[in-house]
Order: sequence, then structure tokens, then C-alpha cells
Amino acid sequence: MLKQRALLLLSLCFAIPAQAGLLEDDEAREQIKQLETRVLKLEDAVKQQTKSMLDLQGQIEAQNTEIRKLRGQNEETTHGLQDAEKRQKDFYVDLDTRLRHFESAEEAGKEAAVATAKTPVATFPADPSDPVPEDRAFEAAYGLFKAGSHANAAKAFQEFLKKYPDSVHVYYANYWLGNAQFALKDYHGALDTYQGLLKDFPDTSKTADVLFGIAGCQQGLKRPITAHKTLKQLIAKYPTSEAAAKAKKLLAAAQ
Repeated sequence: MLKQRALLLLSLCFAIPAQAGLLEDDEAREQIKQLETRVLKLEDAVKQQTKSMLDLQGQIEAQNTEIRKLRGQNEETTHGLQDAEKRQKDFYVDLDTRLRHFESAEEAGKEAAVATAKTPVATFPADPSDPVPEDRAFEAAYGLFKAGSHANAAKAFQEFLKKYPDSVHVYYANYWLGNAQFALKDYHGALDTYQGLLKDFPDTSKTADVLFGIAGCQQGLKRPITAHKTLKQLIAKYPTSEAAAKAKKLLAAAQ
């Protein structure tokens, strides 16, 4: 009996540590599972954060692209406004050039006008032996125009046309008469002169310039729609002329 009890106690002593070892292994496994679960959750969180960061980076890049696009559009708009301002400035400068550059030369032409007035024979020579008196008369009138004495030039050209209606210089006498009238802001007179040229000489080397002068007269008479049509007609009929190039600039600036 005593021997059996001793064996039982001895077996219990060995069984208790074994059971404790089993309990410790279960706890370790549970802790490992918990750690693995936490790792998986952390990995998921990291993935979500990484995805969020990538999405945010994509949004930032898209915004940067949009900003660059807007800056480009802003630069284009600024450049377009500058071009429009320049075209508008060129429009008014070119439109008023005939008036202003003639007016600035008016003072310089006074002396020439006085000298010519004192020697009228030089303008219209009365010598019947002169084979080409109209040449000298035309040159005298043109000299007044170049000197900036437009009032005297207009009068001289008108007298020339009355005295030499069949001269070879009739066309250019009318052309420079129209320019002199335009310089004097006599838009009605200049318009009549230019339109007479188109009627009597419908197609010459100066026709494009005459059309441009007509448009200028119409603009001076506050007829912008008619002037616009005349400029369009000029460009259509004489697209390679210098006057057409000026007309295109005026139309572009007016838009």
C-alpha cells in the first residue's frame, strides 16, 4: 500500500510539469496567432496608406498639370491681348498717317508755297514754244505736294486738270489731288476724286492704293461699315499688293 502511494505521487510529480508545458505551448500559439493578426492588420493599414499616398500624389500631379495648362493659357491670352493692342495701335497710326505726317510737314512747305506764288509762270508756263508745258506744270504742282503745302498743291492740280484735260499726266494729277484733299481732311472732295479715278481708270498700278484711300475717306466720314466693305474688296481684287497688306492689318485690328 505504501509502495502504491509512493508510485502515484511520483507519477503526479512527472505529470504536472508535462501539463504545464502543454499549457505554455497553447498560450504561445495563441500569442503567435494574435501577433500574426496584428501584422496582417498593420500590412493592410500600410497598403491603405500607400494607396492613399499614391492617390494623393496622382491628384497633386493632375493639379500641377492643370496649373501648367492654365499658365500656358494665361500666357497665350496675355500674348493675344498684347498682339490685339499692337494691331489696334497700328490701325489708328496707319489710319491717321496720311493726315498727321502731312500736317507735320506743312510748316516746311510754306516757304516753297510762297516762292511758287511769287512765280506763277513757273507753275503754268505760257511760252507757246515750250513743247511740253504740262510737264512743268505737273512737276510744280507735285513739288508743292511733296513740300507739304497741300492746299496750294490741290489748287495747282485742279488748275492743271482744267488747263490740260488731255495731258498724259491726268491720271496722276487726279491721284495726287485726291491725296492732297485727304491730307486736308476734305474727305468728300477726296472721295469724289478717288471714285472718279476708278470710273475713268478702272485698273492701273495705283488702283489698290486708290481703294485704300477710298476706305480712309469713308472712315473719316464715319462710315465704318462701308469702309470695311471697301477694304474687303481691295484684298479680294489685289491680294498681293502693299495696300492689301495694310487693309488686312486694319481689318484684324478692328475685330
